[in-house]
Amino acid sequence: MKWSLAATAAIALATCPARAEMTAEAARASVAPFYKALNAEFAGDSANLIRQATATDWVSCRGNNLCNTRDEVIAGIGQRLKSVPDLTWEIKDVLVSGNQVTIRGEAAGTPAGDFMGAPHSGKSFKVMSIDVHTIENGKMVRSYHIEDWIGAVRQLTTN
Repeated sequence: MKWSLAATAAIALATCPARAEMTAEAARASVAPFYKALNAEFAGDSANLIRQATATDWVSCRGNNLCNTRDEVIAGIGQRLKSVPDLTWEIKDVLVSGNQVTIRGEAAGTPAGDFMGAPHSGKSFKVMSIDVHTIENGKMVRSYHIEDWIGAVRQLTTN
């Protein structure tokens, strides 16, 4: 039997419904607890906020596809919040494509001591971050991130 292009398309649409694209508002709501957890103001609740935003098997990946589990990220966030006790992390832009959410964020703070090899100077930093999160059922299941930590060190060490 020969099928027309229109008939083939109609069958495809009937049997494979298109995945609705997430709205920017829904994307922001899914990731908001995670970004709240990155702020010193919520340090006491950061582990719960991360668990709220992520699936149990969520991983966070940086350069060269080096990934950390949710528990490793929770431990690392705790250390970061201790080293930068006034850390703030803001969502600046949200872009959505299917179930992928890209966040342009901004982190700022003043380290309490030496920071990433930079001696303590009392200076503050402000850096950009770019994160790409895969969202399933309202939870982050995989994240890729990059932050300008070299820029932070530069700000802490220059006059």
